[in-house]
Amino acid sequence: MDKYIFELEFNVRDYECDLQGVVNNSVYQNYMEHTRHEFLKTTGLDFAGLHSQGIDPVVYKIEIDFKLPLKSGDKFISKLNIEREGHLKMIFYQDIYRKSDNKLINKGKVTAVIIKNGRPSSPDFFFDELYKV
Repeated sequence: MDKYIFELEFNVRDYECDLQGVVNNSVYQNYMEHTRHEFLKTTGLDFAGLHSQGIDPVVYKIEIDFKLPLKSGDKFISKLNIEREGHLKMIFYQDIYRKSDNKLINKGKVTAVIIKNGRPSSPDFFFDELYKV
């Protein structure tokens, strides 16, 4: 991804690493989810507020290509871009780069849908809010 609309910096914590001394693969999903939540806050949206209105953005599918490992103490930047796919889907492109050398650590593609009052719904309102930023 050449263009990102949001970035968030993290530090790897010891307990996120497995016996090999690298970040466990499942932890990357936590990094990516936290990045999406922080991004939404910058648009004026938040998950709790949306839920109270009967609106729930939910993950439909996650794809992660692991390129290099992160280790305890590494600083890294989680970068995000978003686009619409079809009538119902939002695609979050999320890439993680090690800060010290700007090496690509992993590439993620998170497909999400909006559930409104229990039914799939168009993400129009979401993109309307997004492009106010």
